[in-house]
Amino acid sequence: MSYRSQTSSRKGTGKQFSKSTHEKKSKEKKQKQGAKYLQEETPKASTQEVAQKTLNSLNKLGNQIFALSPFSQYFDEWLVSMRQVTSEFETNPAIMVDNQFIKERTQILLDVEGALAQNRLAEFTISEEAKSLVDNNHKIVEVDKEYAEQIRSRSIKRNAEVQRLSTKIRELEDQFAVQQEIRISFYKFSARKKAAQQLAQTTQDLKTTKNELEVTLQTFTAEQEKLHDNYEKHKQELNENSDRLHKELEKLETDTSTEARKTACNALSDCINNLLKRSPPPAEIF
Repeated sequence: MSYRSQTSSRKGTGKQFSKSTHEKKSKEKKQKQGAKYLQEETPKASTQEVAQKTLNSLNKLGNQIFALSPFSQYFDEWLVSMRQVTSEFETNPAIMVDNQFIKERTQILLDVEGALAQNRLAEFTISEEAKSLVDNNHKIVEVDKEYAEQIRSRSIKRNAEVQRLSTKIRELEDQFAVQQEIRISFYKFSARKKAAQQLAQTTQDLKTTKNELEVTLQTFTAEQEKLHDNYEKHKQELNENSDRLHKELEKLETDTSTEARKTACNALSDCINNLLKRSPPPAEIF
């Protein structure tokens, strides 16, 4: 009796296990079939829908504005986005690209990469010119300082020389007055003769000294004018360089890559539209 009971129990367990496994497999089969039917019922995007989505993405990329300089910091990410958009378009099952499209797309990407490389180089050059502007402004300050120092030094020298010659002229004029008085006085003939000779010499010395003073003043004036002309010329060159550098630096506040990026996106959009025109219409399903 004990043996039969055990046998019966095992048979019952086997049946339950077999039934449970069967139900599980049936359930999984139904789930797979359901997923298959759901997948078949999900409509695939049409060629026009895929193309329009890509065109919208290209329009956004073409009109994208970068926030802060240096703008080249955004170039790599923008190029990655552009390649991703074109890649998603080309790999979509609804799209059949041809050799002409691939050739045009490749050239467009190469062109925009080259344009952005030029922009990147220009930004680097501008950054270097910012340093040049600082140096140039420092030179302007130094030129002003040097010119003021030269004017001061020359003025001191001129004043000292004028003072010396003026003092000498006054002394000679005093001598001239004394000798003139002696010449016309009732001194002995020999004294008057000597005074006359001294008077002649003093007159010549006075004339020479006055000429020297005049030449000195003219020389200092000419030197100062030359110094001023050289200063103005050098200052003008520095100011013109400063203006040029300021204009170059203004470009840092403007994203000069916008035109190249927009042109590339528009060219790709035209490339996609032309591909659609070349593509055969979708087959009708009866």
